[in-house]
Amino acid sequence: MKNLAESNYSSALETVRNLKAKYGNTWNAINPESAARMVTQNRFKTGLDIAKYTAAIMREDMAAYDADSSNYTQSLGCWHGFVAQQKMIAVKKHHKTTSKRYLYLSGWMVAALRSEFGPLPDQSMHEKTAVPSLIAEIYDFLRQADAIELNDLFKRLEKGEDVQDQIDNFETHIVPIIADIDAGFGNEEATYLLTKKMIEAGACAIQIENQVSDAKQCGHQDGKVTVPHEDFIAKLNAIRYAFLELGIEDGIIVARTDSEGAGLTQKLPVSQEPGDLASQYLAFVEAEEIAIDEAREDDVLLKRDGKLVRPVRLPNGLYKFKDGSNIDRVVLDCITSLQNGADLLWIETPTPNVKQIAHMVNRVKEVVPNAKLVYNNSPSFNWTLNFRKQVFEEMLAEGENMTAYDRNNLMNAEYDHTELCFRADEKIKTFQKDGAREAGIFHHLITLPTYHTTALHMNDLTEGYFGEDGMLAYVKGVQRQEIRKGVSCVKHQRMAGSDLGDDHKAFFAGDRALKAGGENNTSNQFEVKETNNAKKEKLGVVA
Repeated sequence: MKNLAESNYSSALETVRNLKAKYGNTWNAINPESAARMVTQNRFKTGLDIAKYTAAIMREDMAAYDADSSNYTQSLGCWHGFVAQQKMIAVKKHHKTTSKRYLYLSGWMVAALRSEFGPLPDQSMHEKTAVPSLIAEIYDFLRQADAIELNDLFKRLEKGEDVQDQIDNFETHIVPIIADIDAGFGNEEATYLLTKKMIEAGACAIQIENQVSDAKQCGHQDGKVTVPHEDFIAKLNAIRYAFLELGIEDGIIVARTDSEGAGLTQKLPVSQEPGDLASQYLAFVEAEEIAIDEAREDDVLLKRDGKLVRPVRLPNGLYKFKDGSNIDRVVLDCITSLQNGADLLWIETPTPNVKQIAHMVNRVKEVVPNAKLVYNNSPSFNWTLNFRKQVFEEMLAEGENMTAYDRNNLMNAEYDHTELCFRADEKIKTFQKDGAREAGIFHHLITLPTYHTTALHMNDLTEGYFGEDGMLAYVKGVQRQEIRKGVSCVKHQRMAGSDLGDDHKAFFAGDRALKAGGENNTSNQFEVKETNNAKKEKLGVVA
């Protein structure tokens, strides 16, 4: 937002000057310019400030997408504040704006990486408080990124550089977080209480799924059990009440359905009248027609189309849905959620196929025309294999000779430079644009990217470091790359707040401040000097 930093600085400067005048000599040591600078570097004072700001961003982005599907949004999952910080710093560096780039908080990664129990599967066994704690941590790191960058700009301004416009039009690193609340961690009251903590930490968008809380499974695992619509609606209501209580009128609810891969339900809802939601849900339950004298003791029976039927019940007490009913259940789930307060949808799918996603979303749009999807570009999918299979079928249908390919072994590296590979990779490249245009996908996210990148980078580093390359593996593969690519944390002391802290010490203690920076600070070794050619290029001397 233009001129926000300037107005913050000016108003803060005036306020502190007035306070100095009010309190007289006891405030002699307080420098209004320094105080105003610190106020400007910390624009968001509370998590609720962040939630209000980011909810407005999401609402604007949703409206922009409704007007033009090319305005889709994206995010990457982050399991630590530092990871989120470095992502947003990199977004600003490479793309010059954070517009339409969000963060995703994955319950899977909280369970796997943030629980005091140690690594856990994605089954809602981790501490529920770990979720709002991570949200708060992420925004602490993003606010620090703001403070560090603005502090650098103020220092350059003091040295006479013309950076006032950059300060006045500073773009914050604070962006929306879509936060995973799993299945709500209990009943609707538990969902409400946890939602409040998440919003107070800064979350503007809460994603909740229609699984049974105490039987929750990862969306890409088997054994998922869904709840009747009435139960899910109660939790949607709980989230909305939490938003309203805390003054976040634009809060976003993302309603996720796992019905595509869920074949079980724990409860049989009570129908009040023919055709109501409970009746529609019960119609999906697998049942066998029986005569009354065939009923066993303690059987549960239903009347369906004038006939007596017995729902298929498993030894664990769960009921089975009819085979092939999953897509119809997904569509009903989505329509019902949107008609009962949800803002966005999330459909878990077995493969990333635009046509299959569009088939479901378009059915929803027949009832709710502006239905929009948040879609998980999941690492649980083998993207290479899935898209090579899709292209194989397309090429076969086009009459191509496919005898050079083994349909059952398309991951083989020998296909990496073939026409099939090139076409498959192009489809992967355009998947998000295609999905936004054809399947109503407003937001594309990858749930677990940093889980995998951490593992991959440690694999590569340890291979060389503990091998013949020794220290060269780190220098060549990490540090030199950081320097060449201008990665912010190559000066890790600065990124941890050392320079910022030095300036604060000077504000507080003046010339007596003991600073960490100076000639003997080894971070000075990472100052990159411009070459003569680079300087000439800036001046337009070199073409």
